[in-house]
Amino acid sequence: MKRLLALLFLMPLPVFAQAVPLSTPAEKAAAQTIDAHQLRGHVRFLAHDLLEGRGPGTRGDALAQAYIAAELEGLGLKPAGTDGTWFQPFELVGINGHPDTMTFATASGRVELQFHDDFIAVSGVQEPEARLDNSELVFVGYGIVAPEHSWDDFKGMDLRGKTLLILNNDPSDDPNLFAGRTRLWYGRWDYKYEEAAKVGAAGAIILHTTPSAGYPWQVVQTSWTGEQFELPATSGSRVQVKGWTTEEATRRIVRLGGQELDTLIAAAQKRDFKPVPLGVKVSTRFANQVRRRPTANVLGLLPGSDPKLAHEVVLYTAHHDHLGMKENPKPGEDAIYNGAVDNAAGVAALLSAARAFHALPKPPRRSILFAAVAAEEQGLLGSLYLSSHLPVPAGHIAANINIDGINILGRTRDVTVIGLGKSTLDATIVGLAKTQSRSVKADQLSDRGFFYRSDQFNFAKLGIPAAYFGSGMDFIGRPEGWGKQQRELWEAKHYHQPSDELRPDWDLSGAVEDVRLSFLLGAHVARAPEMPRWNKGDEFEAARLESLKATKALEAKGAK
Repeated sequence: MKRLLALLFLMPLPVFAQAVPLSTPAEKAAAQTIDAHQLRGHVRFLAHDLLEGRGPGTRGDALAQAYIAAELEGLGLKPAGTDGTWFQPFELVGINGHPDTMTFATASGRVELQFHDDFIAVSGVQEPEARLDNSELVFVGYGIVAPEHSWDDFKGMDLRGKTLLILNNDPSDDPNLFAGRTRLWYGRWDYKYEEAAKVGAAGAIILHTTPSAGYPWQVVQTSWTGEQFELPATSGSRVQVKGWTTEEATRRIVRLGGQELDTLIAAAQKRDFKPVPLGVKVSTRFANQVRRRPTANVLGLLPGSDPKLAHEVVLYTAHHDHLGMKENPKPGEDAIYNGAVDNAAGVAALLSAARAFHALPKPPRRSILFAAVAAEEQGLLGSLYLSSHLPVPAGHIAANINIDGINILGRTRDVTVIGLGKSTLDATIVGLAKTQSRSVKADQLSDRGFFYRSDQFNFAKLGIPAAYFGSGMDFIGRPEGWGKQQRELWEAKHYHQPSDELRPDWDLSGAVEDVRLSFLLGAHVARAPEMPRWNKGDEFEAARLESLKATKALEAKGAK
């Protein structure tokens, strides 16, 4: 990797621009190599029971990595991992522990919640024990601090040692605030836990509702139980306990403090909201099993053919992990979270795109880096590690094309672009989709916050323009509304459940079009004289300008 970095640093940046065709005849021909058989074949292996759900640090995780590396090697790519290997290994800290009960008490009464049915909680610390001892419960609305919106839910209150009760999502009633019903980073659970830690809180509990989360309670039950993973802790404050409560349980807690939940929620919609101490003390204590486990990102490089542009990179990503196996399953119960759609299918798409690039008669001008990243389901950890250990400077990465899930229901008249309107990639995507006789639509489930829920977010935070496609919703031969109905049905029954398996009735004709679009987009970016840009005023524009500035400073230093 050091040799690769040194080589790329020696190549100068171009300073010209010109119109370029959306695709070349060679690229169109290479796109035709992407077909349903290869997608299904990759999924069949990666989602097989033998891989036991590809849980981080398991044998199935290692098997998935080995398979991906072998496929990339077979396509003639170069290893771009650590010490000339295909792998970028890193450690995860596994924490396994949860309380059986959580007690909320006042001088006049108490509410005792039961784990799994009423609440889910995990340790916020990488220590043998997590605990809350009569921690004061404070309702803090959405737990958001957003200076650009003149919004501060904490209002300077001393919240050290307290437990925060937080609403999910972000305020959506006013279209001029927080993008209306489009969920932003402020609405994500990880943002809220981070903010709680910043103010010194001992615990943070998020109120779950299906509309505010974008998924039912059963997803919290499966995703937040069993061993949880993090990168090794660095300096900084952490909450002791991170939790979720059901709406019904939260109403009981709030009434114990003499309040009504609906009244509190209504107050939290306004800028003048102030935290509300509930007069309730929270207590829980539980032991943790803490261990370190190895995992790895898998990295393969197709070097660019243009000496002036080969130091720049188009980055394809897809996460190779899933949830592993259930703990203590019932007799005869399916215990394996196969993760066929999420995300064996995304890795299959990445490998198919790599095969299409291999089919080109000549490599593209820019280099192409394929990264199958680990531990996405645990909080985008593999992409977070990669974003902190890039083989090239962030300013040299032209774009990230992330693939998380594919369309298994057939062809659509449209394609969904998560984050449409954020970057100059839009025009290319619209043009390429038109060649497929398809229209481009913005996120049709924008309240779910998908842009902040997959691996492209970690690269966007570095300023790297990102493209992330979702399945279209307008299915050919189906009645209006059928696509959205099927999507919601899949999320309710199969998302993060053992039933996410490869099935004979999958229709991958739409997936083939989507993957071809991903390939053609990357090929265009790899050929265009100028790199894509965030649109002016976008939340990631400043980070991009800073990364380009830092890259130029490195180049100037290297030239001396």
